Amino acid sequence: MLLYKDTTKSAEKRAEHLLGLMTLEEKVGQLVQPFGWQTYEYKDGAVTLTESFKEQVKNGGVGSLYGVLRADPWTGVTLENGLSAKEGAEAVNQIQRYAMEHSRLGIPILIGEECSHGHMAIDNTVFPVPLLLGSTWNVELYRDMCHAVAAETRAQGGAVTYSPVLDVVRDPRWGRTEECFSEDPYLIGEFAAAAVQGLQGERLDSDGSVAATLKHFAGYGSSEGGRNAGPVHMGWRELLEVDLYPFKKAVEAGAASIMPAYNEIDGVPCTVNTELLEEVLRKQWGFDGLVITDCGAIDMLAAGHDVAEDGLDASVQAIEAGIDMEMSGEMFGRYLLEALHQGRLNVEVLDRAVLRVLTLKFKLGLFDNPYVDPERAERVIGSEEHLGLARKLAEEGIVLLKNENGALPLDDRSGKIAVIGPNADAGYNQLGDYTSPQPPEKVATVLKGIRARLAKESERVLYAPGCRIKGDDREGFEYALACAKQADTVVMVVGGSSARDFGEGTIDLRTGASKVSDNSWNDMDCGEGIDRMTLGLAGVQLELMQEIHKLGKRFIVVYINGRPIAEPWIDEHADAILEAWYPGQEGGHAVAGILFGDVNPSGRLTVSVPKHVGQLPVYYNGKRSRGKRYLEEDSKARYPFGYGLSYTTFGYDHLKMTKDSIGVNESAVVSVDVTNTGSMAGAEVVQLYISDVVSQASRPLMELKGFAKVELAPGETKTVSFEIGKEQLQYIGRDMEPVVEPGLFQVHIGRNVNDTLSTSLTVREDG
Repeated sequence: MLLYKDTTKSAEKRAEHLLGLMTLEEKVGQLVQPFGWQTYEYKDGAVTLTESFKEQVKNGGVGSLYGVLRADPWTGVTLENGLSAKEGAEAVNQIQRYAMEHSRLGIPILIGEECSHGHMAIDNTVFPVPLLLGSTWNVELYRDMCHAVAAETRAQGGAVTYSPVLDVVRDPRWGRTEECFSEDPYLIGEFAAAAVQGLQGERLDSDGSVAATLKHFAGYGSSEGGRNAGPVHMGWRELLEVDLYPFKKAVEAGAASIMPAYNEIDGVPCTVNTELLEEVLRKQWGFDGLVITDCGAIDMLAAGHDVAEDGLDASVQAIEAGIDMEMSGEMFGRYLLEALHQGRLNVEVLDRAVLRVLTLKFKLGLFDNPYVDPERAERVIGSEEHLGLARKLAEEGIVLLKNENGALPLDDRSGKIAVIGPNADAGYNQLGDYTSPQPPEKVATVLKGIRARLAKESERVLYAPGCRIKGDDREGFEYALACAKQADTVVMVVGGSSARDFGEGTIDLRTGASKVSDNSWNDMDCGEGIDRMTLGLAGVQLELMQEIHKLGKRFIVVYINGRPIAEPWIDEHADAILEAWYPGQEGGHAVAGILFGDVNPSGRLTVSVPKHVGQLPVYYNGKRSRGKRYLEEDSKARYPFGYGLSYTTFGYDHLKMTKDSIGVNESAVVSVDVTNTGSMAGAEVVQLYISDVVSQASRPLMELKGFAKVELAPGETKTVSFEIGKEQLQYIGRDMEPVVEPGLFQVHIGRNVNDTLSTSLTVREDG
């Protein structure tokens, strides 16, 4: 038996042996990742592999495929021509079998899939977007979600996912804000570690595990002007303390793969940033996994960043900097062999990358168990358990921003309810970007959720779309106003959309009925590549709301959106506001549950919401010297970081430290009593912040360093404790190394960054 086929040997030993048997062409083949949906054709219920794919396998092999099962307008895969859960598994088996049986060495293909908030394939569960997931402040629940996503993905043969997104949001005008957890690195770091644990499980070779790919490394959320992939202007200290922190936590958790960002930092594109990819990632952090580019990133080096003369130069720069695989494979596949023959690339550099690819494949068990069970895929994917999890996450991540005079929850005295707005019954608008096509019956919109909640009183629910997300068409105003006049309570469901054109046509603004039009209509105002100059509602949504508000009805606002909304008029005039982000396929049931008090809202903001776009940046953990106001307005957020209301109230008391003084290597415990002082059971998010009073390098005024979500019955008190030590007190000092400086620290615990109890802690030089 050849050593690489010996299952008793380690993945590393098997990979080393296999590498020694490979030709240059076979080695280069392992570093390319063509688009997977282009490898087969599906017609009349049968999958046929394309001749071009077969030829590529025979001529050196294909290391990986991207998005074999990806379904969206880009791939052209629809509900009509796409593969079901079972068919997808069968297709991947067919692809894998051909590669194993027709490549000289029988090397399996690494199937990579998009899974930011669910596997981006037909039939898979669509969970809420990461911005809502972060707003749950429930790391354990998110870990469960990641395990579910991994199970669904691996059931169809996917072995690696291009998630989690660990970018720190600095400018919410950025269209990819929805894909991120927060503006705070500590919070992201906790979710980052949970993602790795949930996705990768205890063993990568289990049938419920996939390799996690951390992205986008690094600084991607701090681009100039909030424009996607724009330059990043950031000092090394801030990069280490803020943007790299979540990645470090995920690497410590055992992440198997990482993806450099498109952007440059101080003139150096991340794709060729050896200081990041080699010095920090591999030498300092000890990362030994795979580094894969984002799609088209190598091409950008020569046509975009202009730091390479041509494609060959860009490919050599990338692989020498530490890139192991190219998503799309266009540049590596075209130029690496030529670079080797010209002497511009050493074979040792090539071998280093190939070895990492092969090692990951062995760790994933692809050589020993390359095929999946299609029957299992049918059972696991979109299961009732996973749907329940999607609903629970949405319920915990929706944030109650305002509730004047007990406007919520609704009850029998709420009378007739008019559900109005472009997002009231638009399924795709509540799913977010990176979402596969969905049958209408699988998506619970807000209207469907309210109708289901009032199924025995259907006459109480009226509906009108009113307008679209974008555009100035007011044709639906009259019908919306007529509905509102008949109602006692109006629920306005407005916001944004990251829905790409799924061929759904449009709607009749007067009736809400679907209609086919010669002109497609796309309401997308958020998502990748859709950055904005403003944070206000697009189109005539605000105008519609103002007209309906004149009727004097109880006025409830539900935001369905992918970035914070800054609309002062709504903040002032709405009786209640729910921020639901993109709550996924079960989102409508979650919103209805909160509206009617079946669920007590417990979501808390993980991004600060400004009063006006001109206040940006408004993230809470800015420096003390950032200034306090503009001529027109102060610089404070409308809704601060950590903020969120409940249908009950919570009291904080008895803040205590076990020690008021510790040495630099010692720790203390701070505790507080939290009491549910209201009449309804609820969950409070208890937040710990630290302030370094005096430091050699300037520090943020406050930084999140711990949190706990606590369930409390009416009248119940629980003591919540946090340990404070080196990890909570250190920062990057003047020598660019972590340091705990002796001196005074303020310790804050409370319900949001602006509402805390505080005490002090002194750190001594001794200890």
